[in-house]
Amino acid sequence: MKKIGLILAALLLPALAFGTGGKEGGSGAANNYLRLAWWGNTVRDERTLKTVELYQNQNPGVTIETETTGWAGYWDKLNTQAAAGNLPDLIQQDYGYILQWAGRNQLKDLTPYTQNGTINVSRIPESVLAAGKLNGKLYAISLGTNAFGIAYDPAVLAKAGVSFDSSKWTLKEFENIALTVYQKTGIKTLPFSTTDPKVSFDNFIRQTGKSFFSADGKSLGFTDGAMLKEFWDLQLRLLDAGALVPADQSFITVSVEEDPFSKGQSWCQFIWSNQFVATANGANRPIELALFPSIPNAVRVGTFLKPSMFFSITANAENPDLAAKVFNFFLNDKGANDILMAERGVPVPEDVREYLAGKVDPINQKIFAFVTLAAANSSVIDPPDPAAAGEILALFRDTTVQVLNKSVSSADGVTRFITRANQILGGN
Repeated sequence: MKKIGLILAALLLPALAFGTGGKEGGSGAANNYLRLAWWGNTVRDERTLKTVELYQNQNPGVTIETETTGWAGYWDKLNTQAAAGNLPDLIQQDYGYILQWAGRNQLKDLTPYTQNGTINVSRIPESVLAAGKLNGKLYAISLGTNAFGIAYDPAVLAKAGVSFDSSKWTLKEFENIALTVYQKTGIKTLPFSTTDPKVSFDNFIRQTGKSFFSADGKSLGFTDGAMLKEFWDLQLRLLDAGALVPADQSFITVSVEEDPFSKGQSWCQFIWSNQFVATANGANRPIELALFPSIPNAVRVGTFLKPSMFFSITANAENPDLAAKVFNFFLNDKGANDILMAERGVPVPEDVREYLAGKVDPINQKIFAFVTLAAANSSVIDPPDPAAAGEILALFRDTTVQVLNKSVSSADGVTRFITRANQILGGN
């Protein structure tokens, strides 16, 4: 996907830019030159490039140089550019990285641009803007809203003779459905979030009133390992019953089309809402999207609205004023959003969201409906992940694989993970 995206960008860039020498044509040219970077895929790359082309057509003389990279290489590339003092003006940013970047003074405070109206936030709820704020400064605004849920195959459930309220169900119901589906159809259940198991466990632990990380990021946010043990034990019970896709088949990197859910080997898949289009296309059959189930005696709901993809202006941007104008175009222009078509998540400005709701295809209509449902059944998002989060997430995934492979017991897995994670977060 990364290679395809880069090839696409290389093919389309000559048609989109009026040359790449915007910095060399004197102050007038420099004021009309901008570098824009994002991580992407084939669909996102194509839509972003077409949006850039639309802006340039509407603003003759402006040159936007685009840089697209796959997720895996995006942050390494940005860090290299930051070290060389050569960051793009406008960059795609992620909630998990904003704390690091703002902490290194690499992002510009957007408040002046929202106050003078260059970036129009009048139709964006304050709760959404708050996700991009740190220490009273606005470092990022999301282009879309995301919520975590469970994609499922209603035809498989009908064949198994089971049903549930997809907006209000329990973890026990989920387990019983998984067992019944396997007994009646032979179709199994995927482990929780095989790419990043922490995403599913977040929902578990948030329902207890705790968070995965502490507020200061120097330790885990929970000390009682009971919920973590149950997170693994539930999956082990399904595994022992033959109803769980084994870890050696599920924890491997494959295309969406080769995913066990797409191939009909699992009745469900754990995804963010903006992955629903790709998941539906990969499955090539009607699927639905449900909220995550509730745990016993939950003190709050675990679901939260997550900024799907931020845009930020870099602190040393050579053309921050133009970056703010382009930012606003992606965020608020209806023509631009006719092209983007909510690929980065359900738009956050209310008027843009309402505008697109009646125009998107049936699959995206399900996403819009799900995000609306999630908004009515969500709690406040946790603070951004600390700098050591990447190492912790890898540790959590590795430990999950060990537990599900039964090379480590769930009890030992809890002890090992909590001990090592706190050592890492504490700087040891």
